[in-house]
Amino acid sequence: MEVLTFTDEERAHIAGTYRKLMRRLGDNVTPADIGRLRHDIAEAVRGGFLHRDSFGVNPVWRSLDTALALCEQIAPDRNMTIAMLLFNPCRHGFRDRESLEAEWGEDVARLVGGLIKVSELYAKAPSVQSENFRNLLLTFAEDIRVIILMIVDRFVLMKAINHHPDQRHVSEVALEANYLYAPLAHRLGLYAIKRELEDMSLKYNNRDIYTRIARKLNETKTSRDAYIADFIAPVKKKLEEAGLRFEIKGRTKSIYSIWNKMKKQKNDLDGIYDLFAIRIVLDSEGVKEKSDCWLAYSLITDMFTPNPSRMKDWISIPKSNGYESLHITVKGPANRWVEVQIRTRRMDLIAEKGLAAHWKYKGIKSEGGLDQWMNNVRDILETADSGPLQLMRNMRMDVYDKEVFVFTPRGDLYNLPLGATLLDFAFMIHTNLGAHCTGGRVNGKNQKINYRLVSGDTVEIMSSPSQQPKQDWLNFVTTSKARNKIRVTLKEIESRAGDLGKEMLQRRCKNRKVELDDAAISKVAKKLGYKNITDFYTDIAGEKLEVNDVIETWLDMERKATEGTRNVSADTYVMQPPTADADGNATDSDVVVIGEGIKGINYRLARCCNPIYGDDVFGFISAEGVIKIHRADCPNAANIRRRYPYRVINTRWSGKIGAQFGATLRIVGRDDIGIVTNITSIINKEKSTSLRNISIESHDGLFQGYVVVGIENQESLNQLIRKLKTVKGVKDVQRT
Repeated sequence: MEVLTFTDEERAHIAGTYRKLMRRLGDNVTPADIGRLRHDIAEAVRGGFLHRDSFGVNPVWRSLDTALALCEQIAPDRNMTIAMLLFNPCRHGFRDRESLEAEWGEDVARLVGGLIKVSELYAKAPSVQSENFRNLLLTFAEDIRVIILMIVDRFVLMKAINHHPDQRHVSEVALEANYLYAPLAHRLGLYAIKRELEDMSLKYNNRDIYTRIARKLNETKTSRDAYIADFIAPVKKKLEEAGLRFEIKGRTKSIYSIWNKMKKQKNDLDGIYDLFAIRIVLDSEGVKEKSDCWLAYSLITDMFTPNPSRMKDWISIPKSNGYESLHITVKGPANRWVEVQIRTRRMDLIAEKGLAAHWKYKGIKSEGGLDQWMNNVRDILETADSGPLQLMRNMRMDVYDKEVFVFTPRGDLYNLPLGATLLDFAFMIHTNLGAHCTGGRVNGKNQKINYRLVSGDTVEIMSSPSQQPKQDWLNFVTTSKARNKIRVTLKEIESRAGDLGKEMLQRRCKNRKVELDDAAISKVAKKLGYKNITDFYTDIAGEKLEVNDVIETWLDMERKATEGTRNVSADTYVMQPPTADADGNATDSDVVVIGEGIKGINYRLARCCNPIYGDDVFGFISAEGVIKIHRADCPNAANIRRRYPYRVINTRWSGKIGAQFGATLRIVGRDDIGIVTNITSIINKEKSTSLRNISIESHDGLFQGYVVVGIENQESLNQLIRKLKTVKGVKDVQRT
């Protein structure tokens, strides 16, 4: 076993760092701790349990530097320091979990175990530029302090590889630091580390750009600070004169941020719009928030010429993540562009505390998910008087305990809800793959489609062109995507069978010279016990229902109808012109009253407008002699009254119908998780209201849906519309 050797430079650096670390730790460690640490590290070196990393960095050097950076950048902490120093030797077998816990305690053992788990994660080599990689990282880390140690360790490593000859390797680490660790640092409020990680990432991946921007900023620092002060002074005076209470500060963006602006604006350093950033935070509350922001905006734009194309109003219409702020870019002294951000303390709190997040998974809400949890951690870091890391020891990393994360054979990473099956995963990859899924191989073993996935599984889907979705699939899938796709496919299969059944019925009717329109077919289907016409046609196609029996049933119904007066049904109503209304008052003989118990004359509710009880209506005598009842605001009303005024009959409702009417609602809103469930839940909870049909289409984050409900009267419908408009994400509800 190869024993780690030390150069003279390494020995000197390690000795100096060790002394600084001990001074920083102070009373946080005891002499006994120090003695045992020195003994363990010496034993690990002699036993060959310490190895240089892929950059050739001495592991003792790196661990000590990380521990010192932790103390300097965040806070001294005994257990985190010990865990960092013992992590590398324990990773290579120096101590197992039991031995470590016996020697150093459960807390240190847990921290070391978390670091080892995260290091093992890298062996699977998923794409680090993946939202799910971050989430899995958090899942595998048992303690928030593990995340902090990872960030600080990467911060130290980035500093150590500045001039390493393997540029490709350096570039990979720099990209990972920028994509993964910098956002994590920001989320934990470690702003100095986040800024340096981003700047070093740019430096290692584009050293020429970094050097040019840094040199330019250094050359202009004095004049730049003076410029910002000169810009702020008159603005501050003007705002104070207006009676506003506020805080105002100016800053120059980081090198990384400036580079991003240069790329976005496709301009050189001297020409970018917002090299200078001024933030005005107003002490305004309640109804005065927006008005005070716009007052500040007015005062500043009176003083300086604004660039209208660069104005961003996220106060009137906040971003979807909750961000509120008013951004303007004005031409300050010497014709230099300066960005000014105007917001209140509440808006600033939202922007800083997480709603304007770097990373937000689709199904996680900021009210109760990662954002809130991370913000709580950052609050501890920022507000605790002493020992903030001590307060976090019992904060478990259980943010994603309701999700599982699985790999494809190529190393791509996906996340699904806890309890998701192999079939859910297949539908997540592609709809067709899910529809034809026959099973899969999980970690090299064959599994059925209902296999429950576990975080870390490597999954390969198997499929067959002959496979089709089955009704029982709905019993075990958990994701809404899989469930919806299965239902859609089953409906398509059913629809194809229904079309075939309809064609068979029409062909036989033609042969027998029997006329059956849609209304007649609906009556026959109901007579035969079918609740919906699709099942009726499907059974004909499947030869469960004989076509000739259907026709004979209709002919029998027709014969009985000619023998006497028909009773009122849900589809065809009978009425006669009354001489008195429901209260016994006399009425005009030319007013047709429709309602329960009225007999004598056929009428139907027009399908073009679907009137319901309570609507203003009129009657129209059709060519068949049936009176069709239309809403007064029917799209066809104007044309009917203009062309056939002599066939229009005054009509009104009488009494309470008691039956349900069909009404169609058009709903528009944001395509959020669970919004359809919320809509259907409200409908199902309404008394005497039933959901008959729903169809949803989504595009670019918005959805448009048509919902058909069975409802008793207009008042109930208006009440339902009001309730649907209160659903979060619903923008508009209209009756069609």
